[in-house]
Amino acid sequence: MRALGFAIMLGMSAVTANAQTAAAEYGSGSQRFSLATGSPGELGLLKVLGEAFGKEADATLVWIKAGTGQSMQLLKERKVDMAMVHAPAQVDKAIADGWATGKTLIGSNEFYIVGPASDPAGIAKARDAADAYARIAAAKAKFVSRGDNSGTHQKELQVWAKAGIKPAPTLPSVAAPQGGAAPVGAARPGAEPEGNWYIETKDFMTASLKRANAEGAYFMSDSSTWIMEQGVAPSLKILFRGDRFLVNTYHAIVAPRDPNPGATAGRDTAEKFIAFVASPAGQKIIREYGAKQYPEALYNDAIYAKQYD
Repeated sequence: MRALGFAIMLGMSAVTANAQTAAAEYGSGSQRFSLATGSPGELGLLKVLGEAFGKEADATLVWIKAGTGQSMQLLKERKVDMAMVHAPAQVDKAIADGWATGKTLIGSNEFYIVGPASDPAGIAKARDAADAYARIAAAKAKFVSRGDNSGTHQKELQVWAKAGIKPAPTLPSVAAPQGGAAPVGAARPGAEPEGNWYIETKDFMTASLKRANAEGAYFMSDSSTWIMEQGVAPSLKILFRGDRFLVNTYHAIVAPRDPNPGATAGRDTAEKFIAFVASPAGQKIIREYGAKQYPEALYNDAIYAKQYD
């Protein structure tokens, strides 16, 4: 977007057309670029990558906090220079449609289904993720959904589809906190209301995990968030994991250089950042991130992720 590009070139905080401001800036260099992503920023990985790249390339990374769906929309509308997302099919479509380029596999984590230790739906005995979801629906046990078109929400809906279930909340409508998201209680096309056991938060991962803990509900958390933030959900535990379908690969994409509809102001620096993240130095940061503070690292590198890509 022209206004955002102008702001970046002047060294101002990145601001999108819908008045969404930068969550943080990393590095202090003259070459500024904007990146939209969710959990990698929330969990601090983006800070480490941005600061390392900033020293090497005289750059400043401006982080716009957004889930995968919103991140890709911001990139499509030229409001950011790049996005770091976990929705491979959407990435491929964006590249085919011509508004994104440079698809680069950067790493992975996986999804866990967490829930109350009593496991009222018995998902610990499930054959796969779809069976776990079918058991939750059959028991009408509380389930928290992000409901925000993020990569996590998209994966959740794919699992429901595999289970042959179309859940929809019937909670009182409230205004959605993120632009473009439907309000809680809004019917989805073809959806079959399943009752108030299905709870949408319209929020990010950690906030949704906290809500699941408060509700005594099941929730699909990415492993990175669970490793770092499980302390916010003391009543929950991992009840199902290990389905190959729940492996979560991350890709970086950048705005095209094509002048029609026009490159964003920082896209060339963003492209260099992607190359850094994919380099041995960047990959070392990814596969070691969190290993000293937690029982295990929060992410796998691209070499590991490639077998699931």
